[in-house]
Amino acid sequence: MATGHTDPHRRERILAAALDLIAEEGVAGVSHRKIAARARVPLGSMTYHFTGIDDLLLQAFTGYADHVVAVFEQHLGGATTADEAREAVTDLIHTLSENPRRDLILTQELYTLAARHEPYRALCARWMRRSRALLEHHFPPPTARRLDALIEGLTLHRALDDTPSDRALTREAVARITAAP
Repeated sequence: MATGHTDPHRRERILAAALDLIAEEGVAGVSHRKIAARARVPLGSMTYHFTGIDDLLLQAFTGYADHVVAVFEQHLGGATTADEAREAVTDLIHTLSENPRRDLILTQELYTLAARHEPYRALCARWMRRSRALLEHHFPPPTARRLDALIEGLTLHRALDDTPSDRALTREAVARITAAP
């Protein structure tokens, strides 16, 4: 592993370490010192790469949102018919809800920050616009908006439920939302 200014991946390691710590301890449990130790970088690297903890957290959560949008793209990108798009949404919900608990925690930590702080609210708004735009390739905008809410809600419910609903129930919910009026 390279050190000093020759370490081209230092910034990415810091961002990854921040997300790992948030998943383990919550946003309230992170600090420059803990993140630097987790990333195995000098503490001074924190201020070299980021203007402060808020900048670091916002950039880390931006990367996380980009990751989730990429998951949307991966699922929806190959659909060429409405039926394939419905099945892709069903698969997406099950993929997101069956992901490691880390992703659920990161999403909820981001939503909590968004409820309190404008920059995170703006980040969430951009994230929602991007996911809805992907859905709009297959469904009209009002339907895409409802599907986006369904994806969020069912993902959360499936992730937290001791006996999550099966694929048939998810498929039915997606079909009802996407049915022609």
